[in-house]
Amino acid sequence: MINKIKSTKRNQRILIVDDEPSLLSALVDKFTRAGFTALVAKDGKEGLHSAFKNHPDLILLDIIMPVMDGVAMMHELRKDPWGKNASIIILTNYDTNDSQLFQITTDSPSYYLVKSNTSIDRVLEKVKEILDSKKA
Repeated sequence: MINKIKSTKRNQRILIVDDEPSLLSALVDKFTRAGFTALVAKDGKEGLHSAFKNHPDLILLDIIMPVMDGVAMMHELRKDPWGKNASIIILTNYDTNDSQLFQITTDSPSYYLVKSNTSIDRVLEKVKEILDSKKA
């Protein structure tokens, strides 16, 4: 199920792909209060469908999820002309080893944040920073 929560201040869409309900809820609340439209997907397959359908301005993407993980989703996105340049922030608690980190960086995420070391306010700051740099 893909949920769409609207807000119109910034008029930018953020796709949040994560299977952790409490984090999804907190991120949706934070981004809608900041004026973004929050699109939500609970696994990589839903996220991929939503990304191709909605072309969000930025994707927050977890790595470990059911159905399709974040690495596979990002890899599939990068095969698409639109997805090739989509802004993606990896937001995960996953501790990567060298081969996994190589696989992630091969598909060029915009940024990588570790959930346990990053506040929701910091996630919002990084999203704004990346989106503002795209405008410049």
